[in-house]
Amino acid sequence: MSTPASAPARVTRTARERPSTDMRRTRHAPLGRCMYCLAAGGPGIVLTEEHLVPRALGGRLTLRDAVCEPCRRLTGRREQLTLDREFAVPRTLLALKRRRARAKGPSRLPAVAQPVRYAPVVADIGKLICVGLNYSDHAAESGMAVPAEPVLFMKATSSIIGCNDAVVLPRDSVKSDWEVELGVVIGKRARYVDEADALDYVAGYCVVNDLSEREYQLERGGQWDKGKGCDTFGPVGPYLVTKDEVPDPQNLGMWLEVNGQRYQTGNTRTMVFTVAHLVSYISRFMTLQPGDVISTGTPPGVGLGQKPDPVYLKAGDVMRLGIDGLGEQEQTAHAWNEALIDG
Repeated sequence: MSTPASAPARVTRTARERPSTDMRRTRHAPLGRCMYCLAAGGPGIVLTEEHLVPRALGGRLTLRDAVCEPCRRLTGRREQLTLDREFAVPRTLLALKRRRARAKGPSRLPAVAQPVRYAPVVADIGKLICVGLNYSDHAAESGMAVPAEPVLFMKATSSIIGCNDAVVLPRDSVKSDWEVELGVVIGKRARYVDEADALDYVAGYCVVNDLSEREYQLERGGQWDKGKGCDTFGPVGPYLVTKDEVPDPQNLGMWLEVNGQRYQTGNTRTMVFTVAHLVSYISRFMTLQPGDVISTGTPPGVGLGQKPDPVYLKAGDVMRLGIDGLGEQEQTAHAWNEALIDG
């Protein structure tokens, strides 16, 4: 824990271990290592009693220098720390680690162990708002008219999973389907936004698989949410690519395949309603908060639209999908299994 520069840092020692307050010892017993450099990948230089000066209050001792000289140069400050017997890690350790990492350069950073699970690109997504029939050819294959205004529905946040997590088919489901979509992540609060300014409210973009149970969606006497919000039906990721890396969100190629067979190939330039229009339009009906995600619709090639007969997911099927510059996802479909949902 950091304390003001004027406040002395303290280390508590037992009476047997405590040196005399006149500090007339000629030997300097090691107290521990500099936790700055030890925890940041440095040598962990030994700190000894020569770093201690007497304090009149209760025989407690003050650390004159809580960090070694190389770490002090890196942090650019004289850090005063309150230490327990184990030497507490300073608050500025994270900043020090980052500085050391920048000094090392990418080629010297440790490789991340494989395999890695990619979590959803935004933690605790507040709203996952989806747009239906936003590609005219997808509307045609679904047997529906192109809408005059965007069709909106919500996907339950309990459906959201990482991009490569297991997809669990609902119990007794026989019409589960796939949809590759461009996800738009909101970066700041948006309310009654003009279309000309709408992209200023976007933080970035990601891949979404808007999985859908078509029987629940279309045959069970209700709105689409029934077939869209099933557990694990919202893989998001792997990356949140910031908008400065996506100069034109209306020119992104997208694709999806199942078991190695390509079903969907499209491009965001064929959207009925653009990203800017959608952000502006949705902001008239609800406030968009940072971290909300808009899934902007899917191109043709879903299982429902296959001829002569629809094709739906079954246990063991593997979906791969991606969008230019935003990365790829891969999920395996599993029969109903609560253990796979609850982790």
